Amino acid sequence: MANETFQYTSKIDEALKKYNLDVDDAQVKAAVMKIIAEKVPQNDTLDIKKFLFGSIELTTLKTTDSDESVMAFTERVNQFDAEYPDLPHVATICVYPCFAKIVSETLEVDGVEVACVSGSFPSSQALIEVKVAETALAVRDGATEIDIVMPVGKFLAGDFESVCDDINELKQVCGEDVAMKVILETGDLRNGSDIKKASILSMYAGADYIKTSTGKEKISATPEAAYVMCQAIKEYYDETGIQIGFKPAGGINTVTDALTYYTIVKEVLGDKWLTNKWFRMGTSRLANLLLSEIVGEEVKFF
Repeated sequence: MANETFQYTSKIDEALKKYNLDVDDAQVKAAVMKIIAEKVPQNDTLDIKKFLFGSIELTTLKTTDSDESVMAFTERVNQFDAEYPDLPHVATICVYPCFAKIVSETLEVDGVEVACVSGSFPSSQALIEVKVAETALAVRDGATEIDIVMPVGKFLAGDFESVCDDINELKQVCGEDVAMKVILETGDLRNGSDIKKASILSMYAGADYIKTSTGKEKISATPEAAYVMCQAIKEYYDETGIQIGFKPAGGINTVTDALTYYTIVKEVLGDKWLTNKWFRMGTSRLANLLLSEIVGEEVKFF
């Protein structure tokens, strides 16, 4: 069990003391504005757009999803690989756990991961036994990556032990072979200090990636939240030597949005993170927009 392997209060306090959690939101906003103004234009290139396409987690999380629609969704990824052999395929197909088996059985493209949102997505409001069962079943049915939501209510109440307990226990279900992303739901956090603290706690508790948002709240990914999260990843890497991935998701609607997140990762974390393993984007809208810019005409493939 998690509480046998994770020494809570003292370890949490000890971990948090190693990091600067006093984030100045005005300074973050100014730094992000500077990056956007000075650095984003130079990354507006064909090669970077191809890279970004290969970092997409092609996502369908609709109430109306069905076995048939998810199978067709997956078949489009198969067809893309045949029709655009010179372009990178998407990094991941992301679905609800009940569709893991369909995706894993339908998917024919090597290197595309099967991700499932789990742990009572998007609210994370369920008993841990339910979260564990859902995650275990997703992995059994072929999920190679799991996205969970940090229990935001517990975090805001200051119950960091329970936050870490949830994350650590679900990581144990995933094991070493299944990467786990922890969604911070940054739009529900109060400020940059909260985002920094949530990032550090999630990484110490077992996250392989930290992710901005579910896309189900009023405020999704923002460049400012991404900047703070990338700073946390860098400091954690410098402290522990452990590389953690980053995934902005929710509200990434334009190519400029994608270029902005790419540039923040490049400026804060550096080239080591600019692979489709360590940098992902969760989106359902962006694939066609990027593809259209890459091929030079409007394309509605996905």
